[in-house]
Parts: sequence; structure tokens; C-alpha cells
Amino acid sequence: MTKIYLQTHGCSANFSESEVMTGILKKSGFEIVHSPENSDTNIINICTVKGNAVSLKEIKNFTEQYPDKKLIIAGCITKGIINKIREINQEASLINTHNINKIVEAVEETLQGNVLEAMTYERLNKIELPKVSSKKVIDIVPIASGCADHCAYCSVKLIKGHIFSYPEESIINRIKYSVDKGYKEIWLTSQDNGAYGLDAEKRKLPDLLNQILDKVPGSYKIRLGMINPRHVMSMIDDLLQIYQDDRIFKFLHIPIESGNNEILGKMNRKYNVHNFRDMVEKFRTYVKGITIATDIIVGFPTETELQFQDSLHLIQDVKPDIINIARYSARPRTPAARMKQIPSNIKKERSKAMTELHQRISLLQNRKWVGWRGKIIIDEKGKDNTWVGRNFAYKPVILQGNFNPGDVVDVKIVYVGVYDLKGKVLEEEINQIEKQ
Repeated sequence: MTKIYLQTHGCSANFSESEVMTGILKKSGFEIVHSPENSDTNIINICTVKGNAVSLKEIKNFTEQYPDKKLIIAGCITKGIINKIREINQEASLINTHNINKIVEAVEETLQGNVLEAMTYERLNKIELPKVSSKKVIDIVPIASGCADHCAYCSVKLIKGHIFSYPEESIINRIKYSVDKGYKEIWLTSQDNGAYGLDAEKRKLPDLLNQILDKVPGSYKIRLGMINPRHVMSMIDDLLQIYQDDRIFKFLHIPIESGNNEILGKMNRKYNVHNFRDMVEKFRTYVKGITIATDIIVGFPTETELQFQDSLHLIQDVKPDIINIARYSARPRTPAARMKQIPSNIKKERSKAMTELHQRISLLQNRKWVGWRGKIIIDEKGKDNTWVGRNFAYKPVILQGNFNPGDVVDVKIVYVGVYDLKGKVLEEEINQIEKQ
């Protein structure tokens, strides 16, 4: 039996696509192994949305460490990276995100010494493909592929194409299956969940969420992935109502990207700072305890020091719980790549300043949870004999003890760090009080 090792980089959509490729390969009789040393063929599912450097380094590492093994590069492959891949490895097969259904063909051709390049654009309903989930508690459910926007810095549209929403029935059937199998967390993912249904005359995101909640009973929670703020504006009242359901994690990921309106205009983001502030205020007013996550790009082309200070001031005022900070890096064939670039040392300084602010705010926000009591879902093994669970606001809670994935545990938060909460099982807390 041919042994396959698959390594994944990038977002939750990429991990979902690796699960699909795993499902297709296993259905065709291939054995999936957990180490490249034990494989006959290695597959790297790459992400180039945040740059090519990491992917090229991994391809180089695999080529040099396993010269006698076949290699397949899958995922977000841009035309601009192909020549760079070929400089490293002439014999690797390439299969982009739109052709993952051809992974068996890619493996078979590669094993025979042929180089396959499946790089066409196809509208593929990936949710209907076989899949093997990599996690015991979490099922990643893609609801669409592609994007409805044209952000000046981003290569997603170039890689994924225009928004292609998967059929509502397919999504609901997948979630029903997952819940019946005992999955406790359903991650709805895409490049921009807010764009769901914007292609053709399809139902929009709130309609999809309402249908899921109506047609899929059971004990589970939905984590809604990233939504472009411009789409939140048009559906905020519906979303606020949907977030009242206990099956929705009180977690919202809305990337602001910059705290300066002029830079947002150059980014072609189609909302302003006031819109963002208003959204955050409404969600915090009507969804108690909600976790707000956002993204910030520092050093966008032409960004002045004063414009960067606007971003710092916005973060200081709004105090998001989570901030994903990225130093701007030019993507080929994007408008921003042709703008005046910021020196690397300045981007590094701004990233450091933003990170320090974020860490102070995150610790401050987490301290509000000290003393909180409630239920968490154990969803993964942690470090040093710990377990990680999630509460209703999707806050990570670290616990000592013996648990199983999927356990629902009553805890009390006794300590917090910058990135997580530390909990104690409520029974232990009660026993200690009784002993005193």
C-alpha cells in the first residue's frame, strides 16, 4: 500500500482541503502516515496569501531532506511562484486549490515519474467530496471559495477567484453528519464568510445560519470565521439576533486592517473607522462577553507615522481581544505592490509597537474573566500534561487533569495570561472550600 504524508500550512480553509485530500486518498486505498520519513510520497499544501517565503523554504527542505521521495505541491499556488518552485524542484507535481479532487491522479502520475500540473480554475463543490477530519471534536466546514472584494494588497482573488458559494443543502447535510458523529464545534470557514451568497441570487449568510440552527438540532457550537466589515454593515441586525442563540460561539472576527481612513481607501476596503467602531460597540452591547478579533497590517505602502499612530489609537480605544498583526509584504500583480514601499526596519518597529500594545490590552481584557464560572468544551491536548477547552466566548481555557476531547467541564477561572485563561475544575474548587 502506497504511503502518503501530507503537511498543511495556512488558514482553516487550507486545513479543510487537506482533510478532503486525505479522504479522497484513503478512499482510493492509499495509506496516510504521520511522518515524511515513513512515506513514499510527500504532499505539501501551501499558503501563498501571506507571502511565498515560508512555502518555498518548506519545499526546499523536503527536496533536500527526502531526495528519493516524490513530492506534490498543492494549495494556493500562484503563477508567480511556479518558476521559483521549479528552481528548487523540477520533478514535483503541482495541483492548485481548484483541483484537489484530482489528488489521486496527481499521486499516481508522480509515482510513475510524470510531472502533473493541474492549475486550471474550476468551480468545485468541495463540501461534497470525501473527507477525514483531523480533529476529534472540531469539524471545519467550508461554505464558499473565493472572494467578492478587490483589496489592493491581497492575492486571494488572484488565487481563489470570485466568490463561489456552496449550496445551502450541502452545508446543512455536512453539519448534520458532523453533529451526528459527535463533533462539538463546527467551524464555518471561507476566505470571507460575509460574502456567502453574493454570487447569483443565492441566500445570504444570515439565511444560511438561520437554516443551520433551525434544521440541525443537537449539542454543538458554531464558530463563525472571518467577515469583512463591509459585509457586516449590511447584515448587522440579523447577525445580532442570530448571536443570541446558545449554539453560536460569542466570537466575531472582523479585520479592520488600518485605523486610518486614507489608508483604508488605498487598501480598497470600502468601510471606514467609524463603521468599525460602531460595529464593535453594537456587538458588545447586545452580545454580552463577546470576543472581538481583528487584523492589522503595519507598514502598508505610503503609511506615514501619523497614520500608523491612528491605528494604535484605534486599538487603544476599541480594545479588541485578539489582534492578528502582519507586516505588509508585497504580493505580485496586486495594486499595492506598485505603490511606494515602507522600509523593512520601519515595518519592524511598527509591528513591535503594535504587538506590545496588543499584549497589554489582551491581558487587561482577560483579567475581566477572573472568577468566571461556567462550562467549557475540551477540544485539544495542551502542553505539559494540560488540556485546552473553549468557553461560550471561544476563550481558550487551560486545565490540568485527565480529560477526553469533547468533555464538557464546569470550571472557574483562577488566573489569566496574555493569550489564554487558566481554569480549575469547579468540583475541585468546591472540595477545597469545604475542607477549609
